[in-house]
Amino acid sequence: MKKAEKQPTMTVITSMFKQEIEFRTVLKWSLLFIFLVLIAFYLAFQARFLLWGPQIELTEEPGLLHNKRQIYLTGYAFNISRLWLNDRQIYTDANGNFKEALILENGYTIATLRAEDRYGRETKIRREFVYRPMDFIE
Repeated sequence: MKKAEKQPTMTVITSMFKQEIEFRTVLKWSLLFIFLVLIAFYLAFQARFLLWGPQIELTEEPGLLHNKRQIYLTGYAFNISRLWLNDRQIYTDANGNFKEALILENGYTIATLRAEDRYGRETKIRREFVYRPMDFIE
């Protein structure tokens, strides 16, 4: 009869005592730890937009001085549930793009884009415009 072959072992030295642990056990726990770390990174990566809150970006930034009464604010918004331009709700397409007309008053006008996500967090973009008819532009 042959003697039973002994499984390979790893020697782990701790401060108090010396203990032998099977290689298979070390391998199982190491793979489990790596798997859990990868899951944690994946969850953090997927939750990044929820953590950042609502985002608004203007793609075509209109200048300060205008001689036409109507201008367009164009941009995109993501991770939002609602979007307003001067407290009037506006809508985006499926990709989050928007293009909204703004009528300028004589002189100085302030436009405020405000977005809110489903958790109530808000972000705002404020732009200032000056309307001067053609007669007054030098």
